[in-house]
Amino acid sequence: MPVDIYWRIGTHGDQPSLRRRVASRGEWAPIAPGGIAPGLRNGERDGYGYLDHMADVARASELAGFVGGLLPSFPNTDDPWAAAASLARETTTYRFMIAFQPGFLHPVQAARMSASLQRATGGRVVYNIISGGGGPAQLWWGDKVAHDDRYARTSEFLDVVKGVWAGGPFSHDGRFYRVAGAGLPDHLVGQPFPEIYFSGSSPAAIRAAGRHADHYLSWLEPFEPLAEKFDQVRAHSVGRSPRFAVRIDVLARETEEAAWDEIRRGWSNVDPSVLQDATGDSIGWQRSRSFVTGKITGYRDLEVQPNVWGGFHLLRGGPAFGLVGSYRQVAARLDELIALGVDAFILAGVPHLEEALRVGDHVLPLLRVPVTTAKGTL
Repeated sequence: MPVDIYWRIGTHGDQPSLRRRVASRGEWAPIAPGGIAPGLRNGERDGYGYLDHMADVARASELAGFVGGLLPSFPNTDDPWAAAASLARETTTYRFMIAFQPGFLHPVQAARMSASLQRATGGRVVYNIISGGGGPAQLWWGDKVAHDDRYARTSEFLDVVKGVWAGGPFSHDGRFYRVAGAGLPDHLVGQPFPEIYFSGSSPAAIRAAGRHADHYLSWLEPFEPLAEKFDQVRAHSVGRSPRFAVRIDVLARETEEAAWDEIRRGWSNVDPSVLQDATGDSIGWQRSRSFVTGKITGYRDLEVQPNVWGGFHLLRGGPAFGLVGSYRQVAARLDELIALGVDAFILAGVPHLEEALRVGDHVLPLLRVPVTTAKGTL
């Protein structure tokens, strides 16, 4: 079966490289010479906005062979629903994986909004269901629901969305939601239901994923515990055959030495004590920290198995683990994950635009399995 490979589209600006953690793309950073989206021309903004840059990333990754793009959602990002609606017209068959927290939308509104977007894009919407990392970020949204209850709410949310989608009148009286006689307008009935990529590493998340996920989505971890987590999802997927996806940052170069040299340059500008920082009640983040033990004396101490490096969060925001190596090494590690049962990836690189073209040109063609692209099978 072909593997689906998505590319991450930054919705909150970008860095020029991993060498320095300085944003130079997007309005989130001060507008200065050398920056883009927007840049400066004769001291004035050049009219090229960050949405234009996101469109460039979407078009480039579609051209490079990615089947679609993940649009992440955080307090400091653009809204991924609005971004998907805007970017869809810039691409042809490219899918948009919209990250959202179900607790912040009513499920009937989410169903109508999704069906409208499916109709407008020809069925290119994919869900990335996240239930929040807790801590200050969760309170930023005004959400005080406890960790395990958030997953119970997510599961009920999806029950209601699916009930409304199946045709009205649909009624539901549950713990978090109550609707009576709900349904989609006639012209929106019959749209394909979005594929669900479900994130979360806690037992509560895995139980909910077993019930709803088309793809259980995990950050990259050392391969052995990752395989154990997949087994837990399978155990909770009674009557269903779950599929698995992994979100991975990639730093691939022609040679292994060149790839690690990029890490070395970035490492020279970070304080390793940041490794100890953590907020919120995210089990995934706590798991990531647990895989790095012992005293850290250099960047290679964070390589927990060949080419699997746990220091990306020190060079840019986001998860810790990613792949570092030559094009062939990175492709080989992806093949190993496919052998573990992974059949979809969300890859990422900094800067997103240039690295999409690099990974698409030099890594994807080396995979041993067929890859679903926006234009067919590679």
